[in-house]
Amino acid sequence: MAITASQVNELRKLTGVGMMDCKKALVECDGDMEKAIELLRQKGQKMAAKRADRDANEGCVLAKTMGNYGALIMVSCETDFVATNAGFVDFTNSIIDTAMAQHLTSKEDVLNMDLNGVKVADAITDQIAKIGEKIELAHFEALESEKVYAYVHPGNRMAAIVGLNKDGYDQVGHDIAMQVVAMRPVAIDADSVPQEIKDTEFRVAVEKTKEELVGKAVDAALRKEGINPAHVDSEEHMASNMGKGWITEEQVNKAREIKEKVAAEKAATLDEKQINNIANGRLNKYFQENTLMEQEYIMEAKVKVKDFISKADKDLRCTGFKRLELGA
Repeated sequence: MAITASQVNELRKLTGVGMMDCKKALVECDGDMEKAIELLRQKGQKMAAKRADRDANEGCVLAKTMGNYGALIMVSCETDFVATNAGFVDFTNSIIDTAMAQHLTSKEDVLNMDLNGVKVADAITDQIAKIGEKIELAHFEALESEKVYAYVHPGNRMAAIVGLNKDGYDQVGHDIAMQVVAMRPVAIDADSVPQEIKDTEFRVAVEKTKEELVGKAVDAALRKEGINPAHVDSEEHMASNMGKGWITEEQVNKAREIKEKVAAEKAATLDEKQINNIANGRLNKYFQENTLMEQEYIMEAKVKVKDFISKADKDLRCTGFKRLELGA
């Protein structure tokens, strides 16, 4: 049967797919609009399967709040060209707005949510057919507190939501959400850092401390023999520096001997108590730099976030936060 331009336009409005693909679908389905929509969705599913192994590191990140409830969303795609397209941003907005209207809290619930008559998962498949890129709901996070605040960094690449235990502190809430986006804290305070992270950071600190103590002993021994440690810090440098005449072959051989002998001796006699003390100091520094309350407030030098909050109200507390960033 003949397919009219009005039919093609109607299908295009319903699906957003290009005119030629709409016309082909209608021709194949003898003008049946519902069948044509399903055919285009199947095309999107096939395209999604083909692009499943593609990287989708671009996308749109949004954060919104509604009183004591806030949500974060990341819809990812393959290219910045698509991510910044107004239609793609509108699509992301439609998902988060609909999810918030239903007070949803999980990614699974959002994927199964009805969006303009279809499940979000199917709507994403339709977008894949329309745009031709891998698209997915990468993340959906929600937060509830007495009052929730949001900040979206310009460009929609990173955003955060923050909960406070009191209402009426809009500027404080906004600024703390901005702090979370800018400084990437892992937790509110040291007590709330997951034990797994604490254990990993402590192990790293121990190994780094051991390496530094052994390295210092080796450098001291090299200097005692009149050898510049920087000239023999690698085999490549030793060969290069001999060629430049900065060090002799005899000194290179001596350096190798010292590095092997002194490193082994120092490693065997390291003081475990000293190592643990230094490692704990490193761990505390990690907490200062990576927990929200201990971080330096980005808007005021030498002021910790916890002190900034206390200035506003000594009883004001941050109850939680969520943060999303493309590529993180």
